[in-house]
Amino acid sequence: MKIVNRIDELRRLLTEEKTNGKTIGFVPTMGYLHAGHLSLIHAARKENEIVVISIFVNPLQFGPNEDFDQYPRDIERDEALAREAGADYLFYPTVAEMYGEQPMVTVKVHQRTDSLCGKSRPGHFDGVATVLTKLFNIVGPTRAYFGLKDAQQVAVVEGLIQDFNFPIKLVGVEIKREEDGLALSSRNVNLTADERAEAVHISKALFKIKEAIDNGVTPEAAIAEGRGYLQGHITGTIDYLEGLSYPELKPITSVSAKMIVAAAVQYSKVRLIDNVIISNEESRG
Repeated sequence: MKIVNRIDELRRLLTEEKTNGKTIGFVPTMGYLHAGHLSLIHAARKENEIVVISIFVNPLQFGPNEDFDQYPRDIERDEALAREAGADYLFYPTVAEMYGEQPMVTVKVHQRTDSLCGKSRPGHFDGVATVLTKLFNIVGPTRAYFGLKDAQQVAVVEGLIQDFNFPIKLVGVEIKREEDGLALSSRNVNLTADERAEAVHISKALFKIKEAIDNGVTPEAAIAEGRGYLQGHITGTIDYLEGLSYPELKPITSVSAKMIVAAAVQYSKVRLIDNVIISNEESRG
């Protein structure tokens, strides 16, 4: 695996690979890799001849009171994990390399951001879309891999690729979970022992909602029941627990062909997100 810090060098190397007919799988991350990230690298490895992973903690997607400085970082550990997982290139740029002194042009996302995380994190997905526009132009991948733990991000990236006509196939990879069901996240290390013990109830609530909807309960009733369960089992603050159509992220009044039930819980030092995506074949016709 080759570690690259400069944009011009990565472009030169990948241009050579593409000239030789190689397909490029790209996994953009903010580092502190875990099994969820590694599953993206493994998926890219299976479908492409070259795998590129980027590690960049993007300041544009953090709000003024969010955890940019506290976001966990361990590049030596990440290098070892990326190499072991089968990455060919690790792109690890500085903020100055990516943005210079200050970006002159940024991307504004107009849809799919007024709910879930986008509601309480104004500007977050503008930062995500801006950095991905830059990374997609730098890497020029055949396929790009994203974890469905942040399903709203996947929906935004789908729109970004479509609207900007990037010749990239978006691949969403299923959520990786701990044995007790907690969704893997780089931020989980910031949970206290008590918070970690109770955080499992986030996924339990979501799967209870899914089971109820699968058994014919209306989404509104199922989510109300799930919210009651969650409130009774955690000390964190529920930011949201709601069901929307997917990937449009519009309000629903009945079971749609594809919907997402998503939750966010704020703990003392970390905000956890999780979701389940429900496909209802009968509602398709």
